[in-house]
Amino acid sequence: MGEQLVRTERDGHVLVIQMCRANKRNAVNRELADQLDVAFNLLEDDPELWAGVLTGSGGFFSAGSDLTANGDYVTERGGEYALIRRRRRKPLVAAVEGPALGGGLELVLACDLVVASSTARFGLPEVKRGLVPACAGLFRGPRALPVNLARELALVGDPIDAARGYAAGLVNEVTEPGAALAGALAMAGRIAANAPVAVQASLVAMDHWLAAGDELGWRETDVATATIRASDDAREGIAAFLEKREPKWAGH
Repeated sequence: MGEQLVRTERDGHVLVIQMCRANKRNAVNRELADQLDVAFNLLEDDPELWAGVLTGSGGFFSAGSDLTANGDYVTERGGEYALIRRRRRKPLVAAVEGPALGGGLELVLACDLVVASSTARFGLPEVKRGLVPACAGLFRGPRALPVNLARELALVGDPIDAARGYAAGLVNEVTEPGAALAGALAMAGRIAANAPVAVQASLVAMDHWLAAGDELGWRETDVATATIRASDDAREGIAAFLEKREPKWAGH
C-alpha cells in the first residue's frame, strides 16, 4: 500500500478532508490527487454527509501543482486536483492555515466558503515561473475578488494575507493561528443544521448560473496555457524553480 496522503474524519454530517503531504507543502501529484478523489467521491455519494471541509497540514494549505508531476493530477470526476472541475451538490469549506499558492489558491477558489487563520497567504505566483494559472484562477479569481486585486495576484505574483482576503470578500472568517479548522467545522456544522435538500438545491442553482462563465473561462485559459507551453520562458521558469535559482527570462 502507498503512503496515506489524505485523511478523512466524520464529524456528524460533515466530512473533514485533510491533505497530508506536508513535506512537499501539500503539492498535488498523482497519488495525492487519487486519494483526494476517493475522499470527494465519498462526500458526494454518501447520503449521510451533508457538507465537507478541506484543509492542509504542517502549516501549509497547499502549494498547488507538484511541478515534477508534469500535469499528472487529473481525475475523471474532479478534473485537476480531483476538485477543480467537479460537479458538486454538497457545500465545501476551505480551512486555510499558511500558504495557499498557485493551485493551492485555485483549490480554495473551487470551494464554496473560506475560513482562514491570520497565518494564511493567498497567491498566484505562476508568472514568476513563466507559467499561467491553469486551474481556473484566471476566471474564478476575478469572480471572487475585485478585478484589480485579481489582476494584481495574477500579474504581480505576490501573495496577500488573510486580512486583505477578508476585506476583499474572498475569506468569510479570519481566526487565530491554528483555529481555521475549528472555525471551518463550525461553519460546516451550521450548514449541516439546515435542510440538506434545500442547501444542495441552492448550491446547484448558483453553480449552474456560474457555469456559463466557466465555459468561456476554460476556453481562454486553454489559449493562455497553449501560449506559455510554446515559450522558452516557461521552460526557464520551471528549471529555475527546480534548481532554486533566479530565472533568466528571454521574453519569448
